Amino acid sequence: MKALRLRKNDKIGIISPSNPITEDLVPQFNKGIDFLKKLGFEVVVAKNALSITLGYSATPEEKAEDINAMFKDPSIKAIICSQGGATANICLSLLDWEAIKKNPKIFLGISDITVLLNAIYAETGLITFHGNDVMWGFGRELKPYDKQEFIDRFVNGKIGLINNSGERATIRGGTVEGKLLGGNLGCLLKLAGTTYFPNFEESILFLESYGFSPEGSYCNFVQLEQMGVFDKVKGIIVGYIYDEYADQRRVHMEDILEKATSKYHLPILKVNDFGHNCPNTVIPVGAKVKLNADEKTIEILEECITF
Repeated sequence: MKALRLRKNDKIGIISPSNPITEDLVPQFNKGIDFLKKLGFEVVVAKNALSITLGYSATPEEKAEDINAMFKDPSIKAIICSQGGATANICLSLLDWEAIKKNPKIFLGISDITVLLNAIYAETGLITFHGNDVMWGFGRELKPYDKQEFIDRFVNGKIGLINNSGERATIRGGTVEGKLLGGNLGCLLKLAGTTYFPNFEESILFLESYGFSPEGSYCNFVQLEQMGVFDKVKGIIVGYIYDEYADQRRVHMEDILEKATSKYHLPILKVNDFGHNCPNTVIPVGAKVKLNADEKTIEILEECITF
């Protein structure tokens, strides 16, 4: 399923299905909303978007109420998450999957929202989108790259080659095609063992991480192997890995991934086009793409929104 593209004056709904917007973050939240308004959209903040009922989060019921309401409201054309965090998975059992199926809309987020991007696709077949959120994307100093990627994907419906925002590196060569699935590595694994974990058959896995430890990454990759994911995927894209100690390390995530997947011979491309604290393209979760690790290109092969 595909959502309709955005047009000027369309309404965009803002939800907080992960961490709450605390009082000190409201100015940054408002700055992100102002960005969307300046693009020509009307912004509707969900009923519970600023809730902190549990002291550290909104309740599962409040999160689900906002998601369900935004999908059911015919005036809302896109849903953007305020930020990531740690608790997006607590509302999954309360979501109205039939309502989501009947009302396909743009759904955008990053980090912990990986949980929802993949669960929604797995449950409904709706292509979702990994990209900047309101707070930490639109609410900070955006690069021209961020703004143009948002407009190209959601307003212009652009597909084809994904523009690069920095250097790319071939970790293991090869060319493959498959549906894009993934996001934040640790958050994706919150779905492990649940019915919401996506089917990685004939897919291309994309990964990023906020923070990095060699041993932690190795454990995560072994878990993916033990779950049979590396038997199913056709290639892997590693995004920007936010690591404050990167300059002091001898190995990085892509090095560990290369060794952990050595027997699978999967093409691996390292990019800086998505992740935390970096420019972000808009990645369609569930759409078919072509990965050419030798030429260092990623190409969206099918329309991911409709006109």
